[in-house]
Amino acid sequence: MSQVVVVGMQWGDEGKGKIIDLLAEQADITVRFQGGNNAGHTIVVNGKKHIFHLIPSGILRDGKMCCIGNGVVIDPEVLLGEIDRLKTYGIEINPHKLCISERAHVIMPYHKRIDIAREKKKGEKRIGTTGRGIGPCYEDKAARTGFRIIDLLEKETFLRKLEERIEEKNFYLTQYLHDEPVSFKEIADTYTKYGEILKPYVGNVSQLLWQARDKERNILFEGAQGTHLDIDHGTYPYVTSSNTIAGNVCGGAGFPITAINTIIGVCKAYTTRVGGGPFLTELKGNLGDHLREKGGEYGATTGRPRRCGWLDLIAVKQSICLNGVQELAITKLDVLTGLKEIKICIGYQYNGKKMEFLPVETDMFNKCDPIYETLSGWEEELQADWNSLPKAAKDYLDYINQFTGVPLSIISIGPNREQTILLKNPFEKDV
Repeated sequence: MSQVVVVGMQWGDEGKGKIIDLLAEQADITVRFQGGNNAGHTIVVNGKKHIFHLIPSGILRDGKMCCIGNGVVIDPEVLLGEIDRLKTYGIEINPHKLCISERAHVIMPYHKRIDIAREKKKGEKRIGTTGRGIGPCYEDKAARTGFRIIDLLEKETFLRKLEERIEEKNFYLTQYLHDEPVSFKEIADTYTKYGEILKPYVGNVSQLLWQARDKERNILFEGAQGTHLDIDHGTYPYVTSSNTIAGNVCGGAGFPITAINTIIGVCKAYTTRVGGGPFLTELKGNLGDHLREKGGEYGATTGRPRRCGWLDLIAVKQSICLNGVQELAITKLDVLTGLKEIKICIGYQYNGKKMEFLPVETDMFNKCDPIYETLSGWEEELQADWNSLPKAAKDYLDYINQFTGVPLSIISIGPNREQTILLKNPFEKDV
């Protein structure tokens, strides 16, 4: 029996979906515990690409249970669309395979409208949100004015609360954001219908997980986004609206921290981020374009091109501390193949002083200079076998291991399941 958490070490898009899909083979339950459909996990199975925004990646494994925890904010339209899309691939979704927390909050149409209108109003000062209504939904959750999944199942209560919310949201939309109002009737009709469809899937996820633990089942917790997009510990305000670190498994799934066995940090072999915010190792010329094209660095959710740069081990090491990471999974190592030399950021310099942690102040962060270590590249195509890796590739991985002090457990050298080197399996004592 093992309870394993998988989280991102950078600014998201680290390839967590593939790692989760790989580990889900031995997990009885896969759980998503934060974020919304602003996240995108891409998995390639038998040449077919699957993109998930809300349903845990483990859904592709036969006979497995998937849960959406209370820490997730759910757009019912997106969720039902994912269920329908999976059915077209012959993957049947039923209440024995998917459980949605009754406590999870619901993204409403006015959340999305507010999200988009705010960004438009900010102009050049916009943060770069996905416009999916994630932030405004979490705002209402904190203000205790949000709707939970359970509310959609209680029609009279839902309609009464909706009438109160619509008055407030329409005032804000029309008077401050100068946008069009939303329709009470349209939302009422649509969301009560959503409630009827989703009702069979709704349950007490926390209780389900406690019972699974007592029965010695393997549980895999799936993080979305990355550590440096955490609302508290990320590069604020260029962050997401939830806690992305491993500790949020407790709040976002209602699962005790003392029951967690292993925390795996997923780290891309280089660094990317989407939207605004500081990025010291960013490559803006031909080399950055090369990494973007070879790595297919375009958002699974928005299609936006990702900013690309060298691996920042200062950011990774801070993520290790924040999450309590015990093992590292390195992804997209193959993208670096063909480069004559590869740089790794091992420190920041600010006014002649070396820094070993990310500055909290954005202006200070932007004024730092990266300190690089340069390693030799390799030309050989990578194979899914540790012994066959080129010496330069092994040296690169060994450097990451030595600098962070964390052992590497998984190496991904391509998008397919079989393009993986498994050095240690968290669900087994020995591999």
